[in-house]
Amino acid sequence: MSWIDNMWYSPSWYHWPVIIVLLPLTAVFWILSGIRRNLFRLQFKSSVAIPALVIVVGNISVGGNGKTPLVVYLAKRLKQEGYHPGVLSRGYGGKNACYPLAVDAVSKVDLVGDEAILMRQHINCPLVVDPIRPRGAMELVEKHECDVIICDDGLQHYALNRDVEIVVMDGQRRCGNNLLLPAGPLREGYWRLDTADFLVLNGGLVKNNEYLMSLEAGELINVKYPSKSLSINDLCTSVTALAAIGNPQRFFTLLENKQVKLKNQISYVDHHVFIKQDIPSGTVIMTEKDAVKCTQIAHDDCWYLPVSAKLTNQFESQLLQKLKQVAADKNKLRENNGL
Repeated sequence: MSWIDNMWYSPSWYHWPVIIVLLPLTAVFWILSGIRRNLFRLQFKSSVAIPALVIVVGNISVGGNGKTPLVVYLAKRLKQEGYHPGVLSRGYGGKNACYPLAVDAVSKVDLVGDEAILMRQHINCPLVVDPIRPRGAMELVEKHECDVIICDDGLQHYALNRDVEIVVMDGQRRCGNNLLLPAGPLREGYWRLDTADFLVLNGGLVKNNEYLMSLEAGELINVKYPSKSLSINDLCTSVTALAAIGNPQRFFTLLENKQVKLKNQISYVDHHVFIKQDIPSGTVIMTEKDAVKCTQIAHDDCWYLPVSAKLTNQFESQLLQKLKQVAADKNKLRENNGL
């Protein structure tokens, strides 16, 4: 873990002087975020409602907590239920000049971002990136006739009205020191969890009103030759683990739990842009999110480990029930308004 991660999630006595120095900035962040939130609540800033169900998958802390696997799971599951879902992403790291932008099989990671490319490889439904979320959501409704929009991240983007909020939290780290940025990892206070519809825990021990999500690992896939696979149990050498995600340690721990012998652990900041020199020689295992950025620079012995989200039957049934209730309420409102 980095020094900042330790300060946020496992603070020792020597972290607290720095935390105390940062508290005035945390107070400024709290005031500004509160003003912004209340501008939407009091309707001084408008929140756009679109003619489709909107599910926001987000978190109250910075860093990756497992949102992307959950979005993939939701897109597949809702399609099985007869919905026509579409996925909306911020496209973080992408540098396209014009939005909204549909993500297809030939989209480039430098234009749409690594998470969008990763999701595109796993879902068979429309996927759009747009930093202006209401505009991107309307693109999915008008051009792709989606009746459910799954918003990847965006819990704090109140410009888009939402029907269901799902907060994803790292079950081990949770809210860390419970402080707002920059003294702590939180974008919004712990109170925000009480306003969400579902709290999904990525690993760890669940409490009341929490739902467990586990990440199941698949076979290793060669980064350079994706038609080539290898069972993780067949590894007979020590490897270098490589990760540029919000919480690299979770990936390293997953490999260790699979009895993989790690001779080295290399981590970079989330969304790191890899160059050839970043990839060491020998057997390398990386995350799938990192692999989409390394296809042109990987050597023959680079592999990635795909993971898929697994949730409880209770979560599935309650989510589907919630969506049906919201849809019924919307239809009744339209009928009462003579629409």
